[in-house]
Amino acid sequence: MIRRILPIALLLALLAAACGDDGGEEVAAEPSPSEASGWSWTDGSGETHELDEVPERIVAHGSSAAALLAFGIRPVGIYADTKVEEDLALQDLDLEGIEIVGEEWGVINVEAVAALEPDLIVAEWWPVEQAYSGLEEGTGAASQQLKELAPIVGPAQGPSIVQMIEDYEELAETLGADVDGEELADVRRTFEEARDRFQAAVEAKPDLTVLGISPTIDSLYVAVPEHAAELADFQSWGMQLIVPDSPDEGFEYWETLSWENAGKYQPDLLIVDERGYPANVEEAKTLPGWQLLEAAKADAVAVWPAYWLRSYEDYAGALDLLTEAIEGANEDLVP
Repeated sequence: MIRRILPIALLLALLAAACGDDGGEEVAAEPSPSEASGWSWTDGSGETHELDEVPERIVAHGSSAAALLAFGIRPVGIYADTKVEEDLALQDLDLEGIEIVGEEWGVINVEAVAALEPDLIVAEWWPVEQAYSGLEEGTGAASQQLKELAPIVGPAQGPSIVQMIEDYEELAETLGADVDGEELADVRRTFEEARDRFQAAVEAKPDLTVLGISPTIDSLYVAVPEHAAELADFQSWGMQLIVPDSPDEGFEYWETLSWENAGKYQPDLLIVDERGYPANVEEAKTLPGWQLLEAAKADAVAVWPAYWLRSYEDYAGALDLLTEAIEGANEDLVP
């Protein structure tokens, strides 16, 4: 539901016509370029969304907001899955003037969103669940009303963080962002250099095996790289990630292991979900099952920037940390 607001030029033209000399020839106002062309974008769900005007008032999921802000597009509202100050994607970003309309997964203040009169809602499409961020199965019924306020669009989650950033760049450009500036070019170069260092470190240790995990007090969750965009990138750059053979039915992002079976997969290096780090590792160390992992016993543990990277700048920093861990890892830890 995009707001229909007359452009200032058109208002002035109408006022001039109303106050002009009687009998003067009426001249039709020329449409602006955005009015003439409208707006269209095909998102991660495969659907093409079209509007009569370029959206200006945008409400975004936290991760999507971080991505758009990196390209200079400021949403009017953000709903996050956790408190904004704890959201890794939003840390250190200038959010002044942006209304926070949710800080818990699946709980969105729809009335507050409606008051913002959004033209567009930006959230990522999750192929496994066939839903956008914050609207997946299990979220509050009230939050589902978000669909009635404005079109929802976003890149697909899963194939590649690089692909997602490129998709956001394309979306931001349709919203008016300048994506050809030197500052953004410098950020891309910094990322590419970090990626090259990461690849070189991986190539230097061809036998190094890695496992992505998210430990909790109850279970050990083993990540399925196909459904974690950054892990899919790491694989494409040569990292030997162990792929679990029994993903959870209906929620294939993970294979859930009891702590009694935590030693099912034995990597040379563990990379741990950063969203709970380091508390998740400290908690895991109190459990006997943690010692079933040879890498855990050897303290061969690094951070996995799980599900939050949305900019070239953040990605470069995360890759540099992982590169250091790879360079210090023992590829012969597990026979």
